[in-house]
Amino acid sequence: MPWRALQRPAFSIAIAAFFLAACSPVADRATPASRNNASVLNLPPVKSFARSNPQAPQRANKDMIRDFLDLHFRLEGGTELPIFTRFEEPITLRLTGTPSPGLQADLNRLLSRLQREAGVPIRQTRGSSAHITLQSVSGEAIRRVLPKAACFVVPNVNSLADLKRKRRSPLTDWAQLRQRKQLAIFIPNDVSPQEARDCLHEELAQAIGPLNDLYRLPDSVFNDDNTHTVLTGFDMLVLRATYAPELKTGMSRSEVAARLPAIFARLNPAGENRPSRPLPETHPTWSTAIEAALGPSTLLTSRKKAANAAVRIARNLGWQDHRRAQSHYVLGRLIQPSKPALAHRHFKAAMATLRKMPGTELQQAVIGARLAAFDIARGDGSGALARIAPTIAAASRYENAALLANALLIKAEALELQGNLREANALRLDSLGWARYGFGPDWTSQLVADATSDPGSRTN
Repeated sequence: MPWRALQRPAFSIAIAAFFLAACSPVADRATPASRNNASVLNLPPVKSFARSNPQAPQRANKDMIRDFLDLHFRLEGGTELPIFTRFEEPITLRLTGTPSPGLQADLNRLLSRLQREAGVPIRQTRGSSAHITLQSVSGEAIRRVLPKAACFVVPNVNSLADLKRKRRSPLTDWAQLRQRKQLAIFIPNDVSPQEARDCLHEELAQAIGPLNDLYRLPDSVFNDDNTHTVLTGFDMLVLRATYAPELKTGMSRSEVAARLPAIFARLNPAGENRPSRPLPETHPTWSTAIEAALGPSTLLTSRKKAANAAVRIARNLGWQDHRRAQSHYVLGRLIQPSKPALAHRHFKAAMATLRKMPGTELQQAVIGARLAAFDIARGDGSGALARIAPTIAAASRYENAALLANALLIKAEALELQGNLREANALRLDSLGWARYGFGPDWTSQLVADATSDPGSRTN
């Protein structure tokens, strides 16, 4: 594929209703509010995250160097890139199109982080031209160009109209890129604020930094599993190294490799003393299986078959990392409606694998929410409260409002099981502000409000 596009599979949360569907109605609930009452509910303001607190990467510099080289000198399809590229002058960015509410605020925060944490010389301009054009357009306009993409970035264009003129030109082929002078990022303006922000983070990171994604990275947006949706400490270190003065556009892989030990020793001294623990390469048969399992246009029976294959491949390869956990998680998700007990075992297997591996706090949080929903279904309020607490903390730390909204609803259910109705209702109200950011339009939050107030709207 000639352009870098972001899709949304794997650990990402699809809808808040899932967790509610996993929970049985509470038998002694007070008389629920009607749907008519919910429809006139005054929803709280949209909530968003005020500051970032990324964790520094926990791997050895030797492993960081390997990741850096594989990210910069290979495309997702496996094409090897002959030279290193980056912007060689201070980067300007302009915002065009029809930005959705909140996008400018998220862009401001991201640019500030890139300057402060990664030392990238980037700023927004109000001028008519810039190195990077960020165009906010409808999802339909994006799908007309790339049907399966949520958002994407293309070299050597400055608008969708420009792309239409050049789309079959070598200029828009990343494999033939030899210098970065002009790029365009296309982000939907009719999705949730969180999805627009997620697109912004990943596509801008690709525009100024590495072009590849690696499934073996547990703590990065440069990973097709889309667990992490805002730039992490690992990502910022990679970008800081990308713009180190020792490097420049046109260097070969061997030339860059020769300079990286000194660069990472300077930028990440803690990584010098950590033991190397390189993860094995991702086998292409596993990638094919997991992508088929996540394919939204694939028949459910075929997706289940592919998920089973992913679990089998990961087990046969002897993996004991987040990729094996992901295989169990995806299979559990697919079979839960028909085989909840077996799904529960797959979620527990995924969690057991993740707990042995550092840098998987967010993955554990997503699965922890699933397991807490099973606690609710069994009527175990105290168990659900203990299990959901780390999820709430991780969702806040990693700025995942959708996961946070779900986790707060699960905590509310657990509190209600214990008879604490007042705090439960306060949490439900709090969750709506996060749901408005994480899930988008008010009707989505309204569905969450209906589901939490009307036990008849939920099924086991």
